[in-house]
Amino acid sequence: MEDLVIRDADVVDGSGADSYRADVVVDGGRIVSIVKEAAAAGCQRPRAVRELDAEGLVLSPGFIDMHAHSDLALLRDPEHTAKAAQGVTLEVLGQDGLSYAPVDDRTLAEVRQAITGWNGYGEDIDFDWRSVGEYLDRLDRGIAVNAAYLIPQGTVRALVVGWEDREATPRELERMRRLVAEGLEQGAVGLSSGLTYTPGMYAQDAELTELCRVVAAYGGYYCPHHRSYGAGALAAYAEMVALTRDADCPLHLAHATMNFGVNKGRAPELLALLDEALDAGADITLDTYPYTPGCTTLAALLPSWASEGGPEKVLARLADPATAGRIRRDLEMTGSDGCHGVPVEWETIEVSGVTDPALADFVGRTVLESARLRGEDPWVTAHRLLVTDRLGTTILQHVGHEENVRAIMRHRAHTGGSDGILRGSKPHPRAYGTFPRYLGHYVRESGVLTLEECVAHLTSRPAARLRLPDRGLVREGYRADLVLFDPRTVAPGATFAEPRRLPTGIPYVLVDGRFVIEDGGRTDVLAGRAVRRTPV
Repeated sequence: MEDLVIRDADVVDGSGADSYRADVVVDGGRIVSIVKEAAAAGCQRPRAVRELDAEGLVLSPGFIDMHAHSDLALLRDPEHTAKAAQGVTLEVLGQDGLSYAPVDDRTLAEVRQAITGWNGYGEDIDFDWRSVGEYLDRLDRGIAVNAAYLIPQGTVRALVVGWEDREATPRELERMRRLVAEGLEQGAVGLSSGLTYTPGMYAQDAELTELCRVVAAYGGYYCPHHRSYGAGALAAYAEMVALTRDADCPLHLAHATMNFGVNKGRAPELLALLDEALDAGADITLDTYPYTPGCTTLAALLPSWASEGGPEKVLARLADPATAGRIRRDLEMTGSDGCHGVPVEWETIEVSGVTDPALADFVGRTVLESARLRGEDPWVTAHRLLVTDRLGTTILQHVGHEENVRAIMRHRAHTGGSDGILRGSKPHPRAYGTFPRYLGHYVRESGVLTLEECVAHLTSRPAARLRLPDRGLVREGYRADLVLFDPRTVAPGATFAEPRRLPTGIPYVLVDGRFVIEDGGRTDVLAGRAVRRTPV
């Protein structure tokens, strides 16, 4: 007898087609049969060891988070309730060009310091891997949800070239090509870049194109955080489209937003650019989160010249009054490349997390608010945070526009990604609320997407980008990564005031046919594993 039958579910199968009523039978981690309208037809209904009444619930494929920063969180807390409770059954890690494989001892220490604001320093983690394959093997020891991995181009450059702003030599470029090939052979699904983060931003297009050619040869995709989301955003998008077309490499645009005042109402220009490329045969997808504020580290706003050489060099420059004054001018007057070419507006920069507990009073306030409380200039406050917290401060950046968010999420190439940073005492609520917010706010309340459209954006579209032949749809023979939710009540619990509250209306989530969420609560099941690239 089969393991489970889910009875009388309203199946939204991920294809975008209309929903239908069915009994869905699961056995051995896969969907083994789908009996449509079984009760109405009066036919023999399937039986199983367990029968779950899904009356009033939608059954869909598990959601795929195309942009996650859970690289250490999955190891620190394998139960990973923040994502499992949202119905996420697969995350894509290694984002924005910086993560923890491939590395040597030197590079690992540098990367840990550089992205402390994303993941913490990791003093509670046993870094017993160095290669991509070893990291994926570590995930295979047991995690709540599945995880795929992008090779981080910035980490590769740090390993081979270092943190200097210079062109790679031919020998260095060839070594980077080999490292990318090795990572793909070991199971990575593609390559990511953070082109406003050091050292990845020091790579010129010719270097990136050569790496993308390797990615294309292995059937992967390129996922850039491109060179600007502010001034020059459209040119930065066009650069990535042209680069990947030259390399004949699929392109997935990370957190494809149009932010800052200079881009208010300009999403249609971006979408026209993408439509022109798609109509000409380009292979392009993108992801967004359903919120207006962004999230990064305070150190990420610094100009690239100030970040050259790695974290310790940054701190040394901040300690020198003359150099710190130059940094300030670039931030406040010129508009640094780290802040997307836009002069920083301290009233939009809210501190969401700190590494040093002595700085806890700054959390939940903008830099401007904290400066006024202390009777000091905002730059003095920001400088204190950068130095005292050793570049580990995480921020929210309130620079988005709702009309842009809505326009982009309707696009035919759109998928969902949380960009969720789980660290900090007041993280961005997207880490806990992205997927129920899509279903609750943008489907039920606002009607921006139909339910069937939205589920397709969150399931089959990302599965197709990842080239997963048996995920992303409710189909016989497919993996039983499934979510049951109530379309009348599904909603995020997380808010900016209380960002770690869990969602409502998602009572059941299955990974590999096993319940990780049951009756609305987390089980002890760790059914997730590393999902490796499908060979071409």
